[in-house]
Amino acid sequence: MIGCIYHPLFLEHGQPWHPENAQRLEVIVERLQNRGLWGELQHLDFSPATAEQVAWVHQPHYIDHLRQLCEAGGGDLDPDTYATEQTYQAAMLAAGGCIRATEALLNGEIEAVLCLVRPPGHHANADQGRGFCFFNNVAIAAEAALRSGAARVAIVDFDAHHGNGTQEIFYHRGEVLYISLHQSPFYPGTGTVDEVGIDDGAGATINIPVPADTRDEHYLRAWEELILPALDNFGPDIILISAGYDAHWQDSLTGLSLTAAGFYQMTALAAQSAQQLCPGRLGLILEGGYHLAALALSVENTILALVGEPIREQDESPPPLHPTQAERINQYLDYALTTHRTRLNLA
Repeated sequence: MIGCIYHPLFLEHGQPWHPENAQRLEVIVERLQNRGLWGELQHLDFSPATAEQVAWVHQPHYIDHLRQLCEAGGGDLDPDTYATEQTYQAAMLAAGGCIRATEALLNGEIEAVLCLVRPPGHHANADQGRGFCFFNNVAIAAEAALRSGAARVAIVDFDAHHGNGTQEIFYHRGEVLYISLHQSPFYPGTGTVDEVGIDDGAGATINIPVPADTRDEHYLRAWEELILPALDNFGPDIILISAGYDAHWQDSLTGLSLTAAGFYQMTALAAQSAQQLCPGRLGLILEGGYHLAALALSVENTILALVGEPIREQDESPPPLHPTQAERINQYLDYALTTHRTRLNLA
């Protein structure tokens, strides 16, 4: 059974004019209902995280600051990240939902889980919300897994933006493998090939930066040649995915050129890896994705991949790739894959 984390309170955070608004979840739920998939999911009951649980990865003074800011009606954390009166409650509930999802995976209650939460989280640092993010949901979920008995947790982030917050939180720790596929150069400006972790975390960060116009075939090559071997080498007890769908070619906030079929294929590969390495324990946590129709279709394809059903609706293809840009993408990818495979002795 595939689990789902969702609550109407997630719709209360934010403003309609902001790219990260309630419509993102509304269109996903509507599509899944119309396609008969919503009722096939096991909707898990969950509670808000406590401040102590969020403090596993965030500084208490930042948690208090966000709470007080929201109680006062809201305000800016940075030019892109605006808290409203309901943001703190929604963010605490999102974190709690991701903790519940992780525990359900570890106790065998569900086979895999999709956390349809907002606000998103992978840009949130220990002491600062940014990039539309307030609390780092995937980092909190990873820490929950470790505190529930998992010895090793793998996080794969396919959002178009580098998850700088997730990387920073675990950069010095070896029990969490962080792998990110992301557009570069791009916001937030982190995530180079040479950012590999420090101290006990040396070698446990793998960044695969790619230029604009990168396609499905390039991402799938990265999965086949590096991500899957790295997961196998690491041997996680659970795999978490920062599932951002803003790499879709119709998403105007980014410059990548993936399709909904690409997200289906990546999810299928992740599920296969989880079956082989950690009895199917796979949790996907929503991050970005701002073209509403593309987002809804991509999430549908994610669920279809999890349940082993074929794609129901074919996506439109992006415009043809110019040969010069195709060569540039391959050069970026060749360098990243070769560097990491050599560093990790996967060659």
